[in-house]
Amino acid sequence: MTDWGNLPFSYKKTKINTRCSYTNGSWGNIEISESEHINMHMSATCLHYGQECFEGLKAYRDKQGNIRLFRWEENVKRMSKSAARLGMPEIPHDIFKSCLFSLVSQNAEFVPPYGSGAFLYIRPLLIGTGAQLGLSASKDYLLVMFCSPVGAYFKGGFKPVKVLVERATDRAAPLGTGNVKVGGNYAAALNTTLRVQSQGYSSALYLDPKEKKYIDECGPANFFGIKNNTYVTPQSASILDSITNSSLQILAAHFGMKVEKRQVPLEELETFEEVGQCGTAAVLTPIYQIVDADENKNYFFGSADSVGKISLQLYETLVGIQYGDVEDTFGWISIVK
Repeated sequence: MTDWGNLPFSYKKTKINTRCSYTNGSWGNIEISESEHINMHMSATCLHYGQECFEGLKAYRDKQGNIRLFRWEENVKRMSKSAARLGMPEIPHDIFKSCLFSLVSQNAEFVPPYGSGAFLYIRPLLIGTGAQLGLSASKDYLLVMFCSPVGAYFKGGFKPVKVLVERATDRAAPLGTGNVKVGGNYAAALNTTLRVQSQGYSSALYLDPKEKKYIDECGPANFFGIKNNTYVTPQSASILDSITNSSLQILAAHFGMKVEKRQVPLEELETFEEVGQCGTAAVLTPIYQIVDADENKNYFFGSADSVGKISLQLYETLVGIQYGDVEDTFGWISIVK
């Protein structure tokens, strides 16, 4: 018996995954697989030259028992952008949709029940599988989609966290791959993430990789700040465009707030009333303390036991739309039949 309310954010085997191969310049037929493994050549380009990109999205169960997907078409667009950046074929909309809807419908028993606080996390993955020794793009690729029922990304759920300003490392170069969702960005940040977590922080707050003057990304998520009824989030060529952040900006404007996407100087932190991090996995996580150890500064935003009213409103509305408790007036939800 699954304890849906206490699921960790970790992999759990489900019934099937979906796959589609690209070879000889065209996509093949969609396949259903029960295997958790991929058989590939040891010289595959994904292993040596990093030809891989991925996505993350969720399926939710509403009160009526329907399975709901949130803005999945934005994931298609973003994944194709990532693929193109690494010299891989873009993924046709119909192939992505067929893989996704087949995956979810055939794993319906693993979509957690309404009210559990859990959801089905879906991971599309595109990898270069062709054998290649010299630096060159693969001729063969594999699209895989798998899923797992999971709980909250951060152990505390929707509770404020503290983060550490990071200057010693960069997660991406100024004109690199920071604005696409590829494994190399996460690999570059992994050691830093482990270090700051061992020091008691939830994640690192990265500064821009060129001048170290502006706020960039907050570990695995986008950063935002709120002041004077304005939602502020960084604009940078090295930041991944978060679908969650985009949705929060739309909601903020819907609530009558001003929205600013621009460079955010580090010193502006002291002017914000609320700050947080947001992304598919994290949703919206408030930040109550930012520590700048290099400058011996601490920025506080409430406390570990309090959540800002605007952050709470944004979070409850977004999650409410995802689970069907708030009317979707934006056309964000698709029902899996």
